[in-house]
Amino acid sequence: MNSQFKKGIIEICVLKIMESEDLCGFDVIEKLASAVPVNENTIYPLLRRLTMQGYFETYKVPSPVGAPKKYYKLTEEGKEKLDEYLTDWKQFITGVFKILEGVDSK
Repeated sequence: MNSQFKKGIIEICVLKIMESEDLCGFDVIEKLASAVPVNENTIYPLLRRLTMQGYFETYKVPSPVGAPKKYYKLTEEGKEKLDEYLTDWKQFITGVFKILEGVDSK
């Protein structure tokens, strides 16, 4: 699969997963990996970038072992971006299926 295409899809998936609950990076990887192949080298840079873009806020929770865990919380701006991405994705995938199924789009 084209890596740029995959990165865009993973971004939508991360935002969607985070829509209903705050998660630490490890939990994001675990949830994604149960459905699509991902690793920490993809997810942690993505979380940092989305946080810098204002789509996540972070906070730390003490851990019984080691350093505190960093949690990510979807911001209102992140929710708006997710809605935009989902609208775009649905339009895109509808068009793709029309082509793949041989449906004339006229």
